[in-house]
Amino acid sequence: MASVLIVDDAELFREALSAAFVQEGFEVVGAAAEAMTAIDLTREFEPDIVMLDLLMPGMSGLEIVGTIIKTSPKTRVVLLTASESAEDLLAAVKAGVSGYLTKDTPLPRLVAAMNDVLDGGAAVSPAMGGKLFSALRDLLRHHGTVSRRPELTGRELEVLTLVGEGKTSREIAEQLYISENTVRNHVRNILDKLGLKSRFEAVTWAHREGLIQVR
Repeated sequence: MASVLIVDDAELFREALSAAFVQEGFEVVGAAAEAMTAIDLTREFEPDIVMLDLLMPGMSGLEIVGTIIKTSPKTRVVLLTASESAEDLLAAVKAGVSGYLTKDTPLPRLVAAMNDVLDGGAAVSPAMGGKLFSALRDLLRHHGTVSRRPELTGRELEVLTLVGEGKTSREIAEQLYISENTVRNHVRNILDKLGLKSRFEAVTWAHREGLIQVR
């Protein structure tokens, strides 16, 4: 029989949820209305699941997730909340919760979600699951954009190498048999691609990336 600790500041909700869980075969080891009591009861009973409200007086549910997990490493935290904020969802995942369920979740789905968590899985309300995937997709797109190394042409690398050797635009033009204006255009294109403002920054970047050797 899996043990559950219920944490919510609404007494009527705690009592109703406790009765429903007992009916579904769970052992409700305690109920708390605020954060510090929840931590104390977690330490005492080491429940399999702490069903935790996000919004409570004093410390929020999010603020004690890490403490609960540290106090009882075997305990899994499931947030049961009215908040449908994507920011709260991401903060909860980062804090280490195993589930994020909204309070309009039907009891059968809530019980199924708890069993998934007990089996080592995770549980998210369908609407919040969509927000989680959307946020993750945006994060990956942003990471890909930030981490992608700009591609310079062979000629641009030649120009940048000569810039790194301290040559002027005229000297570079003479060595590559192109006009000074063409050299300046190459430098401008390099800076635009790299999102940098000066030749020095471009040379520093290229050296760090191993594209050129600075003498």
